[in-house]
Amino acid sequence: MASELIFYTNPMSRGQIARWAIEESGATYDTVVLDYATTMKQEPFLSINPMGKVPAIVHSGKIVTECAAICAYVADAFPDAGLAPPLTDRADYYRWLFFAAGPVEQAVTNRAMGFTPSDEQGRMAGYGNYDLAVDVLEKAVAASPYIAGDRFTAADVYIGSQVIWGVQFGTLPKRAAFEDYMGRLIERPAYVRAKGIDSALIAEAQAVD
Repeated sequence: MASELIFYTNPMSRGQIARWAIEESGATYDTVVLDYATTMKQEPFLSINPMGKVPAIVHSGKIVTECAAICAYVADAFPDAGLAPPLTDRADYYRWLFFAAGPVEQAVTNRAMGFTPSDEQGRMAGYGNYDLAVDVLEKAVAASPYIAGDRFTAADVYIGSQVIWGVQFGTLPKRAAFEDYMGRLIERPAYVRAKGIDSALIAEAQAVD
């Protein structure tokens, strides 16, 4: 019997973020692994995400794309997992989740592509400049054990993934606050499970190649 939650991904993608969120939720799900050059760019997947990109989820017939949205949706769809704070305590949760999805993502991507905004361009860009965005992110993760306080939330899945990958692959500097934060996250059982699943899928694909 098919699960109500279907997860579309490629293990060498931001789909790792969504898988971690789903593993944290404890939900039962089916995985559809797509290839960048073929199945990701054609039907039936384009009817799910016309951008031809992963991850995406379909839950009870409802489509959700974009990693930050998937993290927030999973937290709300499976409330027993406690991945979202009470409604009255969601200010930091929303603030930093979408700060990471907007300014930090833009700053890191532009830097990786070799684009540095001028002072005038920085006034138009949502992130100002790379150093500013990184400094603000550092202060946010250093303020408390988790991004929204003392308790882990779905926002930590998204922000934590950015920090973990950023520090590991050099798109973020190796600062003590980042390393302390990621150290707390990579020990989580759901993170270990999700990483293990994707690592096995990557090894399987490489063996075929």
